[in-house]
Amino acid sequence: MKETFNQLVAGCDEVGRGCLAGPVVAAAVILPLQYYYFLLKDSKKLTPKQRIEIAAIIKKEAIDWAIGCATPEEIDQVNISNATHLAMHRAINKLIVKPELLLIDGNKFLPYPNIEHECIVKGDKKVNSIAAASIIDKVYRDEYMQELAEREPGYNWEINMGYPTKEHYQAIYELGMSFHHRKSFSLVAKHLQPSL
Repeated sequence: MKETFNQLVAGCDEVGRGCLAGPVVAAAVILPLQYYYFLLKDSKKLTPKQRIEIAAIIKKEAIDWAIGCATPEEIDQVNISNATHLAMHRAINKLIVKPELLLIDGNKFLPYPNIEHECIVKGDKKVNSIAAASIIDKVYRDEYMQELAEREPGYNWEINMGYPTKEHYQAIYELGMSFHHRKSFSLVAKHLQPSL
């Protein structure tokens, strides 16, 4: 992907929105103007190994980058949409370099104070800085869920990363909800009871 932005832009992306467990994680990445790396693309089109390798390159070559999270408890309190905005704001807060424009993956965003933003549907496929953010947040969250799986075995988080799977639902029924499950998600509560 090649870009023609002449402003200092930060691409913002989130991961974990549709999960049953774990945080929603966002990344904000500022790349050099006209930055190009041939393997930089939507994280979903990369293998886990590629994501890890490219995330390391991005972190080294980016002007600035940061991660922000919203916990399952916060998701339950404010809903997943607002928690996603909260995670993005936290990532932007951590940037040392202040961007002139925020490029947001998706079609909704809670405005960040004193910085203009533009929402871009499927931005991780169209904009380098958003693609970079999608790789960094995915690698961070996967590693977090793998570590969590060691402390909370039985839910297969090291494989499903907290997303809905048949095995994950079965584990919820057998083991109950953990502290890391999103209690407000009806899909979680539904599987506390056996199917008839």
